[in-house]
Amino acid sequence: MNDPIVPWALADEAPERPMRSDSKRNRDAVVDAVLSLHRDGNLQPSSTEVAERAGISPRSLFRYFVDIDDLSRAAVSRQLERVRPLLAIDVPPTASVADRVAALAQSRAHVFEAMGPSGTAARVRAPFQPVIAAQLTQARRFFRQQIERLFASELHALDPARAVAILSAVDVLCSYESYQLLRHDHGLSEPDVVASLTAAITQLIAAPPVE
Repeated sequence: MNDPIVPWALADEAPERPMRSDSKRNRDAVVDAVLSLHRDGNLQPSSTEVAERAGISPRSLFRYFVDIDDLSRAAVSRQLERVRPLLAIDVPPTASVADRVAALAQSRAHVFEAMGPSGTAARVRAPFQPVIAAQLTQARRFFRQQIERLFASELHALDPARAVAILSAVDVLCSYESYQLLRHDHGLSEPDVVASLTAAITQLIAAPPVE
């Protein structure tokens, strides 16, 4: 199944101005520094911390970004770009329920592992940064529609209200937030999370209709 790539680059986001190669290199180094700090667990690094990790002076940092919020948006966008190739779920709609469920669970694990702590950082920033909030809204819409397409035949066979309830439950199970809860709060390994999601989704999708 060839899913359309979610348009996470928003139309109302200002395009980057052309840069000299050395300026672009420095800008990329700053963004890489932010992502590195995220991986270390620092989800809201200061400008001083970012500059130190990037090997530049704090004053130089703002030659490339308007402020720390602008830098955070760039870092989140960079990470979203990196996970784009992982978004498609390559299984036909005619495949068995078991194969489609397994493909969905594995796909979500790959995407969320690749996103890493930057996914949490985006959620921390979203209430204060409309661009990031809009990106997350688009991503969530894409993930829900992906599930709806993947299990269209099963959902269409249900009463509309039950179909919405099942779709919503599967969508929540397959969310970044649920994955982080299973992975970190419950301490499950990636394969164990995939197995847990597979079992739960199967119960929802394959359950007989309620009389």
